[in-house]
Parts: sequence; structure tokens; C-alpha cells
Amino acid sequence: MKVICCLALLFAAAYANKNTLVLLDSLTAKETHSIFFKSLSERGYKLTFKTADDPSLSLSKYDEYLYQNLVIFSPSVEEFGGSLSAEAVINFVDRGGNLLVAGSANSADVLREIASEVGFELDEEGASVIDHLNYDVKDEGQHTLVVAEPENLVKAVPIVGKPGTAPLLYQGTGILTDRENPLVIEVLTASSSAYSYNPDSHVTEFPHAVGKSTVLIAALQARNNARVVFSGSLDFFSDKFFTSAVHKAGGRQFLKSGNEALATALSKWVFHETGVLRAGNVKHHKKGETQPPSEYTVTDQVVYSVELEELIADQWEPFTASDVQLEFVRIDPFVRTALKPGPGSMYSTEFKVPDVYGVFQFKLEYQRLGYTRIYSTTQVSVRPLLHTQYERFIPSAFPYYASAFSMMVSCFIFSFVFIHFKEEPAKSKAE
Repeated sequence: MKVICCLALLFAAAYANKNTLVLLDSLTAKETHSIFFKSLSERGYKLTFKTADDPSLSLSKYDEYLYQNLVIFSPSVEEFGGSLSAEAVINFVDRGGNLLVAGSANSADVLREIASEVGFELDEEGASVIDHLNYDVKDEGQHTLVVAEPENLVKAVPIVGKPGTAPLLYQGTGILTDRENPLVIEVLTASSSAYSYNPDSHVTEFPHAVGKSTVLIAALQARNNARVVFSGSLDFFSDKFFTSAVHKAGGRQFLKSGNEALATALSKWVFHETGVLRAGNVKHHKKGETQPPSEYTVTDQVVYSVELEELIADQWEPFTASDVQLEFVRIDPFVRTALKPGPGSMYSTEFKVPDVYGVFQFKLEYQRLGYTRIYSTTQVSVRPLLHTQYERFIPSAFPYYASAFSMMVSCFIFSFVFIHFKEEPAKSKAE
């Protein structure tokens, strides 16, 4: 009975982590974006659909969040209902929640506020991405139905999956990102001939977003490993764009766009199905021993090991990498060395404790594009040698030893001669 209860609790916890709130402009979007929502349901997500202005909206209850993921497919909502607001959404991300947002050329101010808080900026209201060279022939003449090439995707398999050959359809506004923000990721950018502007107006001033600085889909991974994906196009996730053929003007034809594959990969990444790492089973000890000592002595030979695993298909598998490093830190790193992969998920290294005593840390920090941040520290003390541990005779002191003993021998000889030497009396002239 206890086993059954434990299994039930584990199942409930795993299921709770997939609770997802979906906010829509109207519930008809469930039909126009059914393929995307169906893929989430098939992967075990419990979707709760509500209109964005529902007066009963709430993300938490008794200071506990009801959802792990939030999807906002309501670009035209002026104000969220209930207790939900832009500030509440940002607090949700700060507490580790994941966020997927899709806007449009007419995104409301509340979405712009959310975007600005996570490092993005949506173009002015009414602005659309325009590309007079890379557009679909189904475009009505304003060239806002942009064809984005797979080459413009970020080179990160955990985020966008394995690169395909089919181009992507995009119709929406442009996004500007803060390139000095190391947490922001430009997932999909426009071609060099694109720009973002109101297609119904004459271009009288320089557009805010031009060329490859025009971002179509942006992402952010916060320091707490919460993830955000922001698309400037709600149509990007629609059934129409998923199943539509792509015929680039003056270019090749494709029977199906790559939107569905990319949307699926993005949803897996933002909801922590891919690119998730963990560190565990940290061990350290002196060479030749198995247990960690209470303290290390300077110049000790240390062995450090840790297990690194990656979440693949809901299973933890050994993570493979050749760029994992360990630092031995006392304010600044005194030792920086590579961790070598071993059997299974084990990584290990061996190094000599520096000839400096104090409080040190074994610091493992691993940050790579598309993966969750690994940060592990273990504090240890390093003491100087005891007086009985110093080497008694060292080669560099041999000249001093020789000089001391030579002085002693010389003094003995001088004393012996001085004591036993007898001076003969001088003879007189008469003799």
C-alpha cells in the first residue's frame, strides 16, 4: 500500500509540473492553433484555456503557483483579467515559471511591458516585418508574409532542434533585443533585406529594425533557469502556417513549411523538456584515499569528481561534453582545470593544492547556449604544513650546510693549532 501511495505522489508531482495556463483573445484560437495545442497535450501537458480578460484569472493561490508554464496567445488584450498583470507575469518568471508569448503587428501595451522586462522591445504598433526579396507568392502585395531561411536560426540544437531544409513562414512585427544582455538569445532573425515598418505608410524615417537586427523570435534563459520565448507573430503557431506550402518569390517550392517542427522544438525547450542539465554526487578527497578530509594541507594532491546528466525523453542520461571546467577559488581562482569524462556520467580531475592556505571552494560553473546553468560549490579549508611536516634537508640549502660545517672544521683546526703551537725562544747574538 505504501508503494502504491508513493507512486501516486510521484505521478501527481510530475503531472503538476506540466500544469499550463493558456491565455487567448478568444476561445476560437483553440481551433485555429489546434495542432500546436494537440502536440502539447500529447506530451502530457494539462492545458487550461482561458480568455486573457477572464475576471477569475490567477497564477497562484496561498502563495503557491498553480501552473508551471504560461502561454500568452492574446496579442490584442489591453489588460489582463483577475489578479493577473504584467508585474505578476514577471514575478512568475522570477519564481522559476516558464513563459511563451506570441504577439502581432498590433500588440497591446501589456505585452510590450512584459517584453521590455525580459530584455526585448516590440516595434511600434502597426509595424510589420517587410521583405521585398524574401516573401511568399501568396502575399497580398505588401510583402509582409516573410519567408525565413533555416540558416537564420540560432546554432543551438536544444532550442531549435535538428536543422531542417524547409523555410519558415512569418507574418508579424519585429523585435529588438539588447545585445549586451548575455541572457537574451536571438532564435530567428530576418534576412539582410528585411525591415520593420508600417506597411500602410510611406517610409519617412529610418526603421527601428533593419536587416539581421530584425529579430522574429527571441528567447531568454534567466539566472534561475526560467525560460521565456517571445514571437512577434501569433500566426507562426497557427494550423494554417503549419500545413501551408511555401513558394518563395523567385525561389524554390516546399510542400510544407518548417513552422511546426520549430514550434515543437521551441515548446520543448521553453517548458524544460530539452537542454536540462543537473549535477550531483560531488566527491573530493586526497589521492589514495576515499573519504573527504576535514581539511587539506598545502601541496596535497586532490581528486575531484561529479556526475553530469541531461534530461532526454523524461529520462536522465549521461551528459557528454569536452569543455567542462573546475576552479579552485579563494576570492580568485588559484587553479582552473578541465574535467575529464569517465565511465557513465562521471567527470573527474586531479590537481595539486596551491601553496596558499585559507578557505577555498571547489567551483563548478557550466553555461552553454541552450542548456540550463550548472552551478555547484563545495567549501573546504586549506592549512599550512605542521612543523613536523617540513622537509629537514633540502638540496637548495646544501651550500649553507657546507659553509656551516666548513666553518666548524676551520675553527677546530685553528683552535688546535693555537693551543698546541709552541714558539721557540729567539737565540742571542753572542750565541
